Amino acid sequence: MALKLNHPFIHRRRGKNLGVFELVAIALGGMVGGGIFTVLGVSVSLIGAYTPIAIAIGGIIATFAAYSYIKLGVYYKDEGATYSFYKKTFADSHFAASLIGWWVIFGYISTLALYAYTFASYAISDFSFANNEWVRKAVAGAIILLFTLVNVWSVKGMGRIEDLMVYTKLVLLSIISFVLINHTDTTLPHLLRETKDISILSIFIVASLTFVAYEGFQLVINAVNEMEKPEINIPKAIYWAIFLAITIYVVISIGAILAIPFADIIRDKEYALASGTSHLLGHWGEDLVIAGALLATSSAISSTLFGASRQMAVISKDGYFPSFLSKRDTTIPTNAIITMSTLAFLLILAGNLELILEFGSVTFLIVSFLMAYANFKIRRKTNSSTFITLFAMFALLVGSVFIIYFEATTQIEQLYFIIGLYLLLTLSAYLYSLFRARRLQKPF
Repeated sequence: MALKLNHPFIHRRRGKNLGVFELVAIALGGMVGGGIFTVLGVSVSLIGAYTPIAIAIGGIIATFAAYSYIKLGVYYKDEGATYSFYKKTFADSHFAASLIGWWVIFGYISTLALYAYTFASYAISDFSFANNEWVRKAVAGAIILLFTLVNVWSVKGMGRIEDLMVYTKLVLLSIISFVLINHTDTTLPHLLRETKDISILSIFIVASLTFVAYEGFQLVINAVNEMEKPEINIPKAIYWAIFLAITIYVVISIGAILAIPFADIIRDKEYALASGTSHLLGHWGEDLVIAGALLATSSAISSTLFGASRQMAVISKDGYFPSFLSKRDTTIPTNAIITMSTLAFLLILAGNLELILEFGSVTFLIVSFLMAYANFKIRRKTNSSTFITLFAMFALLVGSVFIIYFEATTQIEQLYFIIGLYLLLTLSAYLYSLFRARRLQKPF
């Protein structure tokens, strides 16, 4: 998905040529957010010691998804990424542009809610009310409000805060991984032998659920105007960033399942790493994990709100969202920022961790499928492999089906909620595309 247009990391380097090292850092800043802290507990509760395998498979799926983003990015060289790519590929269809716009933005609203929920879970994990759902939701709303004010207040101030959080969180995650792996008295093969009755289907379902943890690599494409040789630097930066993200996630998950009893991870799945390290390493270990989680989720909240609100304003200016969302106070899309924050908080109030995670993953899978389809349509122009593009479409579609199947067989009420939300989004996209076509007096 497209995200973070004029992101502070990029904005503060205008006029400079971004190299591969900087581009990889930009992508990792977008990817390594609250994903690993969010998916770990849910994954272990479903497949136990096979969690690192599922996380790695999720990364492989993300790599195939990235293939079409890279090809389209090199061909169009448009910093608008997802929305712009789809609108240009299907230039004769207002509905196509409107639909991708609505789904992309609400995908980011769901990740904003996911990161805020995870932030709240870790922020209150050391208190007696750690499992109070309403306290958790209130804290999630508070952190969204904080970054709403920061984004509305100052782009420059937000950029400085974001840079600090991006670099610090990577250091803390590395320390956490090292500490966990060096405090274990078992081995991964032993845990795998003890984990019984886990089907291949379950592993692929969890791999699909973890897909949301890899969103953010598209940020490299948003920097296309600030880099030399995009045809070389875009693929190199994105593939390296995904590889490093997979490595970070897999190492942390291995450390967690080796060092923390499964029962503890499952019981406290909203803040599994903090709870487990508290028993293992004492208060300092818990504080380290909490600090890492809060920085990771704060960084993700900040960058998602910053970039997606600007994309919402662009889509609104094109006529596919309410017009008031395109209005800016100087360069800041205040109405879009406030609207995104409000909708994210409403999603937090309406659902729980699993619902938000599953809606976000399905949305990213579907949108990535649409990107692969767009690339397939113009594959000769983008010089893309038909086999790789078709395989990516297949993997992304199957991943979406896996999550829907999981919902249908375990939590049918949540599936009804997700389907209802998609129907509402699609209807809204259709109506706005119709209004747009009529205003331009062009056939729909």
